Amino acid sequence: MIKQDILHRFLFEELGVRGEWIKLGDSWQAARQHQQESAFVQELLGQALAAVALLSATVKFSGSMILQAQGDGPIRTLVAQATHDRKIRGLVRSNTTIDQGSLSELFGEGRLVLTIEIANGDPYQGIVPLEGESLANALETYFVQSEQLKTRLWLFADQYHAAGLLLQELPAQKHFQADWERVELLASTITRQELLELDCEQVLYRLFNEEKVRVFEAEPVAFQCACSRPRIERTLRAMGRAELEGILAEQNQIEVICEFCGAHYSFDKVDAETLFAPEGLAITSTTRH
Repeated sequence: MIKQDILHRFLFEELGVRGEWIKLGDSWQAARQHQQESAFVQELLGQALAAVALLSATVKFSGSMILQAQGDGPIRTLVAQATHDRKIRGLVRSNTTIDQGSLSELFGEGRLVLTIEIANGDPYQGIVPLEGESLANALETYFVQSEQLKTRLWLFADQYHAAGLLLQELPAQKHFQADWERVELLASTITRQELLELDCEQVLYRLFNEEKVRVFEAEPVAFQCACSRPRIERTLRAMGRAELEGILAEQNQIEVICEFCGAHYSFDKVDAETLFAPEGLAITSTTRH
């Protein structure tokens, strides 16, 4: 049985190169069931989820990493998020049905933003133009421009799985140019079918059976949305009383649906008033949620 919903880190013991492999199954199914785009566009989301999980494992932090691609093309936005403990979620939105296209055709003039939100700390953000034939190409450009580290990514997704492979030079060993080129050449022979169907050990043996590769313990990956009623309440409160009263005057209640997981939140007039009530003053609503 092929293992899925796990991430493996691995290290070339005699070379200045590290890597990661990921396979998403149930977590990918949970993320995509709330997205209504075409199968082609959904596969792009699967690639993004695999990518952000891989990238989040390259740094030590407590919080979340957010990958966002935006442009003026048919796809309005693509968002994928992974936490430090491998919880993922994502969404994609387009203006029309899309069944094919390169990155530039899908996003037009766009940009790729990677944000690390750290608990009790200031966020870090890197931005590069959204260029290349694929999302993997764009992310490789990001690492060259923002991190000055040689990095290669292979990302694939279908209706069942999303998978990814990452190779990166070790920061302190940039002089291992010949080693990097050899490993990169070997990894480039991986196929879409192999990455989607084989497990980590099979992939690494298929690519690097003549190298000394140490594989670390599997890290579980799961879909989990960060939405909650308190978070929604903070967002509504930031909109201001006047705007909320205007919505309530037209619709009698405020309906919020999470775009990541489909969770439904309802607020009536009493709920809205509670948002702006002085601390310690309880206002009871009879609305059921």
